[in-house]
Amino acid sequence: MARPRAHDHDAKRAAILKGAARVFAREGIARASMSGVARECGVSKANLYHYHDSKDALLFAILDGYLSSLRDRLCDLPLPADPRGALLALTTEALLAYEGMDDEHRIQTEGMAVLPPAQAGVLKGYQRDMVARMADVLRRAAPALEGQRLREAVMSVFGMLNWFYMWSPGADAAARHAYARTVTDLALGGVGALGTSCGDEGA
Repeated sequence: MARPRAHDHDAKRAAILKGAARVFAREGIARASMSGVARECGVSKANLYHYHDSKDALLFAILDGYLSSLRDRLCDLPLPADPRGALLALTTEALLAYEGMDDEHRIQTEGMAVLPPAQAGVLKGYQRDMVARMADVLRRAAPALEGQRLREAVMSVFGMLNWFYMWSPGADAAARHAYARTVTDLALGGVGALGTSCGDEGA
């Protein structure tokens, strides 16, 4: 007979994933150990292995949960018809989704480099979906934007979003909404647009 699942299994698993993300971000994935993760999470090493049978499995679970959820939020988000409204909605949603996920966000690059190719491929698939959604939105604003220039524009927008946690740690929702407006204005109008939209607190 299969062992019944504990009533708090999902909560414990979520707590382990958060604790492991902290350890991986603080120590680096290569240096982090399952023993260190167990100490961080306040569980025995044996209990940790009950949930994840290796460091790679734990790392994949963290990044798969984070990136699949982010992909769903961005790709399923209903968008306004106008280009600025669509880009503002998408950048705002990304920044709100990043809140509380700095550790998971920080370990993406190192994590994908050390995971088996099949698992890394799954994670890169989520990223491709998000890149495609952003490309569609930017193409609304500039229909002639294609190829390498479109890719560069998409990567530039994600670059502005992805590093926000570095200079605004602990930013609240209001700060994230405000920065989404800055990113949107920069993407659509360049630096000159910022001087004309400083008082725009709409959307």
